[in-house]
Amino acid sequence: MSVPFIVQVDPSQPPLDPASANGLTLNQIAYFGRVLIKVDTREQAEEFIRRHVRSLDVYADATAIPQTADLVDILNAGAAKIFITLGQLQALTQEQSVPADRLVVQYSGKDELEVFQRWVSEDASRKEAGLSTNDPQVEFTALAEKLGVSLETQSLYRTYTSPVTEEGLRDTITQGGVSIIPADALTLDQRNPAGKIVASALVSFRAVRTSDNGLYATTVIDARGVCLGLVWSSDESISEALRTGTGVYQSRKRGLWYKGQSSGDVQELISVGFDCDSDCLVFVVNQVGRGFCHLGRASCFGPYNGLSRLQKTLQARKADAPAGSYTARLFNEPKLTQAKIMEEADELCRATTPEEVAFEAADLFYFALTRCVAAGVSLEDVERNLDLKNLKVKRRKGDAKGPWAEKLGVNQSQAATPAPAPPRQGRTAPADGRIEMTRVVTASTPATVVADHLKRPSQKSNDAIVGLVRPIVQDVRDGGDAAVLKYTHKFEKATSLTSPVLRAPFPDSLMQLSPETQAALDVSIDNIAKFHSAQQGGNEALSMETMPGVVCSRFSRPIERVGLYIPGGTAVLPSTAMMLGVPAMVAGCQKIVLASPPRTDGSVSPEIVYVAHKVGAESIVLAGGAQAVAAMAYGTESVSKVDKILGPGNQFVTAAKMLVANDTSAGVSIDMPAGPSEVLVIADRQANPAFVASDLLSQAEHGVDSQVILIAIDLDEAQLQAIEDEVDQQAHALPRMDIVKGSLAHSVTFVVRDLAEAMALSNQYAPEHLILQIENAEAAVEQVQNAGSVFIGAWTPESVGDYSAGVNHSLPTYGYAKQYSGVNLGSFLKHITSSNLTAEGLKGLAKTVEQLAGVEGLEAHKRAVSIRVAHMQ
Repeated sequence: MSVPFIVQVDPSQPPLDPASANGLTLNQIAYFGRVLIKVDTREQAEEFIRRHVRSLDVYADATAIPQTADLVDILNAGAAKIFITLGQLQALTQEQSVPADRLVVQYSGKDELEVFQRWVSEDASRKEAGLSTNDPQVEFTALAEKLGVSLETQSLYRTYTSPVTEEGLRDTITQGGVSIIPADALTLDQRNPAGKIVASALVSFRAVRTSDNGLYATTVIDARGVCLGLVWSSDESISEALRTGTGVYQSRKRGLWYKGQSSGDVQELISVGFDCDSDCLVFVVNQVGRGFCHLGRASCFGPYNGLSRLQKTLQARKADAPAGSYTARLFNEPKLTQAKIMEEADELCRATTPEEVAFEAADLFYFALTRCVAAGVSLEDVERNLDLKNLKVKRRKGDAKGPWAEKLGVNQSQAATPAPAPPRQGRTAPADGRIEMTRVVTASTPATVVADHLKRPSQKSNDAIVGLVRPIVQDVRDGGDAAVLKYTHKFEKATSLTSPVLRAPFPDSLMQLSPETQAALDVSIDNIAKFHSAQQGGNEALSMETMPGVVCSRFSRPIERVGLYIPGGTAVLPSTAMMLGVPAMVAGCQKIVLASPPRTDGSVSPEIVYVAHKVGAESIVLAGGAQAVAAMAYGTESVSKVDKILGPGNQFVTAAKMLVANDTSAGVSIDMPAGPSEVLVIADRQANPAFVASDLLSQAEHGVDSQVILIAIDLDEAQLQAIEDEVDQQAHALPRMDIVKGSLAHSVTFVVRDLAEAMALSNQYAPEHLILQIENAEAAVEQVQNAGSVFIGAWTPESVGDYSAGVNHSLPTYGYAKQYSGVNLGSFLKHITSSNLTAEGLKGLAKTVEQLAGVEGLEAHKRAVSIRVAHMQ
């Protein structure tokens, strides 16, 4: 059962950051499970549902939509319920067969209530329909009795507008009704409510305290509904859980219990609800780490079983499958996985006995789930899609597709072929198996919707990630080498390592490269060095006389000790080692320390060792993740402490970098925050569709959380289709096709009128990589305000910037290009200013300084000048 209220939002104006006292964000609303949107068109409803249906049960107030077919389309899109008028209800009843439990009827008077009551009495199943009112005087207990419905079904609703009072909401809860509350009337901040209603107080009010300890019994389950354990909650723990977005409970022995604070096995809060009669709270969480149980198991009732257990196993193997193992082949060779799925599906179809069917179905589930895990898809995602299919009111025929039907002799000729539905404005339904991006025509799309499409894919809760990283950082700070080795043994499985550091000079045996690879590295290093050396001109000493006798100067000095994080493990990333190591060498940094996760045998790829040798690195820290960052930030017995840490990494590396940068005792800075890779391509009618598609896919293959955007300038349907066909064909030829498909699922093509609109969108998005495949591309660079790096013209793919052109590929992502530069020579330098005054210079400036010091009341500042002036006399 859900909490006894629904949060209402304006779909065209998403809730703002709660720090600005504007109510709840959509991520926070998701904790309560349901959201109500008031919509004027079917398209508006479908757009919101498409974006949020996987995290929220979306209720749509469709009372302003006249067409019955549109109401059904909204339900088919995935709306859990629609709010309609009595007139709409009667039209739906006549034209469509819609389940009553998907409908909520708004009424405003006794006459309408009687009509609704007659409608309900005609069919017992109609008692599942909901009823909504905005009349604060309606008594829900009497209304439920009159209609013959149970209040525990939460089918009676009351809409609140300003002013909303906690007393009124509690009265509705007491009566068994569900309140609909504007998002800006609620807050999660119990300490500073700022005149708003604290949402956790409404949750607590619904809960039932136990008689012995005054706490709330709480069941903790995962997103698949598997019970992880039984705990206790209090008013304070509920408030903290909602405020932090994590699992927080009340320990009867230790007080407030932040789950995973010491073990690192934190929980990301998904939602809060109740059991059927509200005497037990239900927390739905994503369990991070080993599991919920203090014994390191998945749950307090034992390990996962069945598909949940298989999923955990596959996810672990994806993270660390032994090279050459069968599982590693399945993850690295998508076509092998596809072949096994078809093979096992065929064997399942041929099975005859119950035992054979069960055996072959298990094999099919294994390979199907392997493909899902490879693409970053979880069982929860699959089951959510099954739930969404169950929400469809219109059903498809269910016929087999042509080739499969013909193969087995299935006759489908007698079934009527429905006429194809007309295409929706700005959106096309992809053919089965087709890989493509969402298309948005800006001229016919509201600006708010365009802005919504520009948003990056959401990242996991930072609080949960920091909760995992913090104890590792602290452990390395306290334990030094031993702690670094402990985590390297644990995460990288490199148990043979006895030292966390490989020191220069590096032996030739660790740099055995093919002549071709060595030549490619040498060319790339040389180009990167040339380009970054040329940047030294902008850092030359500056000296000027601002007034007679007053000389001000600025000079640069290299940062003495730098730590360079190189993602690694089973992957080989010498490009990142070059992009960080070469500028550090050119800048003249005295000590260069690389850190990269070792392979399971304790070695580092020879390409990275070779680059470290070429740039004069002091050492390579054989560790990855938060432990490597902490080791360089604080120093250990073997790892040199550094002054600045640079380099990309996953969300755990980023969290660790930001954590140590905010610790004043570490005395270390970082280059920039980071997010998933991204590219924005601007293409006009002159662009080659194959080139455009290849540039989009070059970033999409980084990961399912990567994002690619195409801005098409005045392209017609044929030209757009040519690009989309190239994207589909090239994507299907890639070994990382499943990753590409996941990335393109949240990527978008904007069709715009002209270059000015294209550049405005690009500057608003602030891409990591900006590619200009347009006529006279060089002239358009003047309009670039926000971008990490720009690639100009048809012959400049982003790949050359990643490796060998000379520019740096360590760039700001996730919109940080508005505030940060990519890594450059200046990233490894600090600027120092100096002043040098003669006696006459001080005399000429004395009255100015004394006046301002006097205004600020800083007498010692004033006297430092006046004493010297007096001494001259």
